[in-house]
Amino acid sequence: MSILFQILQVLGSLGLFLYGMTLLSESLQKVAGDKMRSILAAMTSNSFKRVLTGLFITAIIQSSSATTVMVVSFVNAGLLSLAQSVGVIMGANIGTTVTAWIISLLGFKADISVLSIPLIGIGFAFMMSKSKKRKSIGELIIGFALLFLGLSFLKNSVPDLKSTPEVLEFIKEWTSFGFFSVLIFVAFGTLLTIVLQSSSATMALTLVMSSYGWIPFEMAAAMVLGENIGTTITANIAAAIANVSARRAALAHTVFNLFGVTWVLILFNPILRLVSYITISVGGGDPFLSSDSTLYGVSFLHTLFNVTNTLLLVWFTPQIVKLVSYVIKAPKVEEVFRLQFIQGGLLSTAELSLTQAKHEIVNFAHLGQRQFEYVRSAIKECDKDSFDGIFSKLEHYEQITDRVELEIANYLNNISEGEISEESGRRLQAMYTIISEIESIGDSGYNIARILQRKKVYNSKFDPDMVKKLEHMLDLLDNAFKQMIFNLELGYKNISNISGAEDAENSINEYRNHLKEEHLLNLENNVYNYQTGVFYMDVIAECEKVGDYIINVSEAIIEVQ
Repeated sequence: MSILFQILQVLGSLGLFLYGMTLLSESLQKVAGDKMRSILAAMTSNSFKRVLTGLFITAIIQSSSATTVMVVSFVNAGLLSLAQSVGVIMGANIGTTVTAWIISLLGFKADISVLSIPLIGIGFAFMMSKSKKRKSIGELIIGFALLFLGLSFLKNSVPDLKSTPEVLEFIKEWTSFGFFSVLIFVAFGTLLTIVLQSSSATMALTLVMSSYGWIPFEMAAAMVLGENIGTTITANIAAAIANVSARRAALAHTVFNLFGVTWVLILFNPILRLVSYITISVGGGDPFLSSDSTLYGVSFLHTLFNVTNTLLLVWFTPQIVKLVSYVIKAPKVEEVFRLQFIQGGLLSTAELSLTQAKHEIVNFAHLGQRQFEYVRSAIKECDKDSFDGIFSKLEHYEQITDRVELEIANYLNNISEGEISEESGRRLQAMYTIISEIESIGDSGYNIARILQRKKVYNSKFDPDMVKKLEHMLDLLDNAFKQMIFNLELGYKNISNISGAEDAENSINEYRNHLKEEHLLNLENNVYNYQTGVFYMDVIAECEKVGDYIINVSEAIIEVQ
């Protein structure tokens, strides 16, 4: 019964900890709202700031795994680019050294949980306010308090290894195999970090074992290297269901740490002697001789490893991006039809999920633009077999746009069930309008294909001048697509006007009117037969409809304000 009670205590403490983390994350995103993207952009505008951002966040939350999982989710949502994420991850690795120094210098961690109850009282006072922002701040404070309260309960409910050192005493037997022992402890550190899901926790355990004298300095150093490999697993697990960019970010973390571990293992003995020299120089003693000094030696090694590795690789961020992009290739055109950003489900808050939906809609718009590249090919194609192939693709695109619209709409429905601000509600309504207009673009692309198919059945042919004018209309449409996608990417807060989109729409209408007048003159002068003229003007009319759908998207964006 006591074992069952202890298991339930652990699970309850873990639940409280995770609930506190979720509440903290959600309320932080509500308070930040749409400013989150600009804040992140400001914090990661150059390599130095990116590294500092990762360092600062990890030093506070004491987990590089949590930081990298957060970074992966931001990359998945499009809040961070791949290059930005690499810098933040490098900084996160340096941030993990803080834990080692706290333990080494103080011998214990401050119990922040004593402040939890007073913080809950302060948070509750904020939640009594009618202001949504103050309520969110109250949730943030309570989430912070519950996080550390759960952490305290978790610490007390798990058996303390310090009081039972004999549990891991068998490890001492693994230290007598020379360099093979080093590799064993690298693997052990990796495995332990994967199980505990925290390199900081494993670092604490390594310091405890070395202070007890179970393992010499060399083996403790090897465990530190293993921890740096193990900490990458969490991010890769989190990225498994994410998009290509997120998986690349997780792989970049792995590449960074594996490279560092490799060069340190090659220079293992010289580096340990350097660390020993540094430790002795600052009055910490020789880590090879004293278990007390080993604490400082391990902390110096951990810091030296991550700082040096960052200083080496931060200049090669573009090359790391190229490498992970080569290993994890972008899906082919046929595969782009799958959702790219919302396939992993809702993010932690409705606000962040809306940003994810926005990036999926931008992807949807690109899909519509690509469909009209095939429309251009269909207009110029004279060979029947080749035309049939293009027709099948256009038909396929129409089916895909129907499906993508439905899946994004379902995702938006799920967001609407959560708690969202008034402004986010307006964004949500605009998104429904936008996906409907983009789906209509897909319908028009297929309608043009059917018009061209009927033209083939009647053996009608567009003369070179007609093809040239249709291509010019498609050029105007392509410009309109670019303006639409630019406005979609700019977002609902940053856009000040849609003059570029309006100019593109006016150009399409004016050219349509010009061709309409010209068409009547051509019929009168028998330039081409009536049937061919009907097909010609039907394509023009459908293109003009597409122009209307495109401008409707930009108008929906500007109306949010």
